[in-house]
Amino acid sequence: MNIREIMTSNPRCVSPGDSIQSAARIMRDCDTGAVPVVDNGRPVGMITDRDIVIRAVADGQLNRPIREIVTTGVVCVTPDMSTREAEELMSEHQIRRLPVVENERIVGIVSLGDIAVKEAKDKRTGDTLERISEGVKERG
Repeated sequence: MNIREIMTSNPRCVSPGDSIQSAARIMRDCDTGAVPVVDNGRPVGMITDRDIVIRAVADGQLNRPIREIVTTGVVCVTPDMSTREAEELMSEHQIRRLPVVENERIVGIVSLGDIAVKEAKDKRTGDTLERISEGVKERG
């Protein structure tokens, strides 16, 4: 199965200059834990609910711009990549969500949950989740 078949198309995005609070509102309204950060349609990072809590809420600074807390060096996939390739990238980089990019523009987002629900490859998805969580187990 390829990414195009399971991705969420046209995800809500934020730009680096938007406030952290605006990203939190999108997460609430769209029931998501991560929002792509784009500059002129090109992905430059991801902001997660954890980023907001650890890097902004804990310091009482929700009005800061996203650029101050965004995770950069975003790993992306293309719509024509296979779900297996996406899972390998998730495992390698220990991430659960990937922006989907076509012609350098964001066209979607895919999560490990999307793959698990829409492809129902329980063993493979479970193995991927275990590899993503390896660092968490070591720190825990």
